[in-house]
Amino acid sequence: MSWDAVVLAGGSARRLGGADKPLATVGGRTLLDRVLAAVATAREVIVVGPVRPVRLARPVAWTCERPPGGGPVAALAAGLELVSAPLVAVLAADLPFLTAGTVAALVRAVGGADRETTGAGQRGAAPPWGALLIDPAGRRQYLTGVWRTSVLRARLPTAPAGVALRSVLAGPRVVAVPADERTTLDCDEPADLERARRWARMAR
Repeated sequence: MSWDAVVLAGGSARRLGGADKPLATVGGRTLLDRVLAAVATAREVIVVGPVRPVRLARPVAWTCERPPGGGPVAALAAGLELVSAPLVAVLAADLPFLTAGTVAALVRAVGGADRETTGAGQRGAAPPWGALLIDPAGRRQYLTGVWRTSVLRARLPTAPAGVALRSVLAGPRVVAVPADERTTLDCDEPADLERARRWARMAR
């Protein structure tokens, strides 16, 4: 099943001293470039945030949340306006160790679970709304997931600014895909960024 990608790359990064977090580097590449590399096979790649230089060797569509600084649900709403595929990967721009393989596993978890016909022509269980990573501590990573586009559009509030992301993405039909600490690391704090850089050096 085809899929698009929406990368949320706005926010003020107050915990990083206001620095432009997506342009922070880990292992010689920006955080944004690392995430974009993981979604290079998406049908469309949409980045919500200011236009920045990127290395991805394919077109990227840029948009911004309305109003500016409206938060992740407002950013998601802006990104979904440009999505046309039945599935959409919704990702933060600060995931230094996200890989194409991980995104593909999430796509399979959603797209491979369509309704199936069982005996006597009966329909099987309803398909999941989406799939997201769950870290070793059991925390759901709402900005590392793949979702049915129609479900997200139906669940978006009319006024998305300031709405909590969990209220849109949480639900009973969401598949949790276990992942290790490295894969689920997001660089919210200076210590997270230093940890990512240390792990990248160790992998050389």
